[in-house]
Amino acid sequence: MNDVFKALADPTRRAILEMLRDRAMSAGDIAACFTLAKPTLSGHLGVLLAADLVHRERIGTTLVYHLKLSVLEEAWLRLASTMRLGKDAPPCSTDTAPASPSR
Repeated sequence: MNDVFKALADPTRRAILEMLRDRAMSAGDIAACFTLAKPTLSGHLGVLLAADLVHRERIGTTLVYHLKLSVLEEAWLRLASTMRLGKDAPPCSTDTAPASPSR
């Protein structure tokens, strides 16, 4: 799961995932949207593949990338669970709450 969060930490990789949310795209179509060197873009795609956020399909000589939404959903659910998102905050007793500093 750490690979997923590492992949999501980069704004270029998040932009690629956003583009793939709408449709599958060839590596050339993705490259046309960025002003990155091809090896740099290839590295980003490699990180997304390693994190299992995308899968790649070869059609003839073209590589087509697809978003794997299930992995993103799992990452979101784990994060939400860890952060207790969507759950009531744990009760806090006023006896144990730290006093606010006086000014």
